[in-house]
Amino acid sequence: MTTPAPRGPVPPSESTVPLRLLLVEDDDGDALLVEEMLLDTGLPHDLRRCKTLGEALGHIGPGRPPGSGGAPECVLLDLHLPDASGVDAVRSLRQTSPGTAVIVLTGLAESDAGAEAVAAGAQDYLVKGKVEAELLRRALRYAIHRKQAERANAELRENRILAAENARLEHSLLPTPLLEAPSVGVLSRYVPGRERALLSGDFLDVVQTGDGLIHAVIGDVSGHGPDQAALGVCLRITWRALTLAGTDGIALLDLLERMLVAERTGGDLFATCTLLTVDPAARRATLYLAGHHEPLLLTGEGAGRRTREVPGQHGLALGIVPGLRRWFPTTFDLPPEGTLLLYTDGLIEGHRDASGERLGAEGLIELIEASRAADPDARLDELLATVRSMDAGRHTDDIAILQLSWPFGAHGAMTPTGVVGSRRVTGPGGA
Repeated sequence: MTTPAPRGPVPPSESTVPLRLLLVEDDDGDALLVEEMLLDTGLPHDLRRCKTLGEALGHIGPGRPPGSGGAPECVLLDLHLPDASGVDAVRSLRQTSPGTAVIVLTGLAESDAGAEAVAAGAQDYLVKGKVEAELLRRALRYAIHRKQAERANAELRENRILAAENARLEHSLLPTPLLEAPSVGVLSRYVPGRERALLSGDFLDVVQTGDGLIHAVIGDVSGHGPDQAALGVCLRITWRALTLAGTDGIALLDLLERMLVAERTGGDLFATCTLLTVDPAARRATLYLAGHHEPLLLTGEGAGRRTREVPGQHGLALGIVPGLRRWFPTTFDLPPEGTLLLYTDGLIEGHRDASGERLGAEGLIELIEASRAADPDARLDELLATVRSMDAGRHTDDIAILQLSWPFGAHGAMTPTGVVGSRRVTGPGGA
């Protein structure tokens, strides 16, 4: 039954949208009294009536949000029904629709039962024969508001739990570099592409082994979402464990691919990655490109800065043709001072102007050489801010950047820089 018009005035602060109400009452006389009382409240409402608890549960239906698709915002529940009595009826309603408010209707001598029903999860109870229009109006409004507050608090708790879980997963994607001595400056940035996202499938890491070699990885799992993020974490942790155990090169890539195939949730998932090993004593580095683009080598400072791609032989991305093992090493000399910049393709696939032209590696090099920031940390922030400003939110891929900087000492070893840090940057629209 829908009220065509309220009998009394509706307070200006109350919504004119009809309240969706369900009356569960088997006695026709009591049901008529409740219907009349609702009309006297002046509240616009849409009232449905069921005579049994089973009929009411079928009308509500599991998983239907209160107030949507005919689902009630509040149930007026008699405690004595043909198929249920007492607080068991309240518990059944809460189990079927935990987001729906419940007001219990009791007899004159059942105040204890009403209190028990509230303890079992009802928002309020009313004694038949002692209900006036104003009391019913207030009970309905307060019950619905309290239930809404409960839902909001429950969602807040769930969001806090989810944020804590995401923070732990994010830490696995953006770890602290494991260096025995800070002989190389390590900086990174991590930007999930999706709006308000905390996680992405991009991953990076840096470790130093007992022989003094410095190892770095950066990679990108195809697609976006929690499955890709979880796979990125798996690959990064596997890389770190195998590298510290002494595995490198093609054998390391082969094991990473086997792990990807075993852990991926779909047969079409693959990952690109770059492996880099720096030998400070020999001033040389070895590079493996598994479907990934070349890193950049920066030398000089200010107006004398020069940036170029490190040419490397490309191999297959992990998971494209499992077992083929088509990866190739590229070895190159390192200058006495310089920076290697490794990044995922989200950094260069954004737009550079309104024409829709992509930035590309050449555009990225131009931005780096145009920067006059002397501090490596500030330069990285400036670069990322410029790229995102130029794109203006049109491209939503994830971005990961890993920067290794060094000056070599007189005897070939790297001299400590003292700069080691990683930072996550907020998603689209953030700074």
